[in-house]
Amino acid sequence: MIKYTYTILYVENVTKSIEFYEKSFGFSRKFVTKENDYGEIITGETTISFASKNLANSNLKNGFLESDLKNKPFGIELGFVTENVAETIENVKNNDGIIIEEPKQKPWGQIVAYIRDLDGFLIEICTSMG
Repeated sequence: MIKYTYTILYVENVTKSIEFYEKSFGFSRKFVTKENDYGEIITGETTISFASKNLANSNLKNGFLESDLKNKPFGIELGFVTENVAETIENVKNNDGIIIEEPKQKPWGQIVAYIRDLDGFLIEICTSMG
């Protein structure tokens, strides 16, 4: 059986990105390499990893599209479930995250907001579905 275990975000500064996720969402740092080119945070069952753009370019000979705040976000998002969306949004604002959509209640009862992190990755902050 295959198990989904991690997502790697290609970022400008691994430590700075990890600090944003620690301060904004309360995640814990698993480790950062001494070269500061790769690191991981603990988020539950699935790990979010961060690789420097330089490391990513060394692995991908044809390069990749970089995420940044100057462009629209990619058509993919990270989803974080919380009991208090508004409080999480305030933490994001206090740590230089960009609020894309303020919290709104959906017709099915879920509260959902959208933010972008320091490198422009899209994150959904929401209450659970059930």
